[in-house]
Amino acid sequence: MANILVVGPHPDDQELGMGGTILSLAAQGHNILLLDMTNGEPTPLGSPAQREIEWTKAAQILGVKRRLLGLPNRFVTHSVEDRHKVAGVIREHQASIVFLPYFEDAHPDHIAVTRIVEDARFDAKLSKIDLPGEPIYPKWMIYYYCTHLRHVANPSFCLDISPYMDKKIEAIEAYETQFVLPEKNRKVVAWLRQMNGYMGSRIGVDYAEPFFMREPLGLNSLDGLA
Repeated sequence: MANILVVGPHPDDQELGMGGTILSLAAQGHNILLLDMTNGEPTPLGSPAQREIEWTKAAQILGVKRRLLGLPNRFVTHSVEDRHKVAGVIREHQASIVFLPYFEDAHPDHIAVTRIVEDARFDAKLSKIDLPGEPIYPKWMIYYYCTHLRHVANPSFCLDISPYMDKKIEAIEAYETQFVLPEKNRKVVAWLRQMNGYMGSRIGVDYAEPFFMREPLGLNSLDGLA
């Protein structure tokens, strides 16, 4: 089983972008850690305390561990210090696979987080550096789609999440201040079903999540193809 790190700029990004995949991987027995770079606050109806209740509930639904890095929401910038914080988490978790936000986005936090994590991958392998854990270089960096752009790039691959779609929605609705109480945001769940349904139609299943690769994806066989 693999040690997998799923990085989100804000709590709920991982659930929105790849909640079904997280559920699928957890069911397979992989060791999954969600890393929230910020607490996502302030928001109109949220608070740090309430948001923590929500992300804790969502993690319980997904069946995974969660950790907050504590960078300032809305003000995330690329820095060596923050790069090393993420590298330390990669080393402590001994992550061989890292999921991170898609590299094109209208949200500055998302762009900054992706750059930080990409560079942290390199830092995590270094010796003679003041970082916790043992050196490791994650083999795979996989980008999930949770963007503020009105554009969906053609994915490198789509993963069937049909058995997990309803539970993915349950995890998203754990964020009541974001997707239940604000009336205008309730449509997000419907949009997700539509988008995941469209991605599913592209590979002949009910629902799927899209993923992107900068590097070639290596396969040992064709057994996992949908």
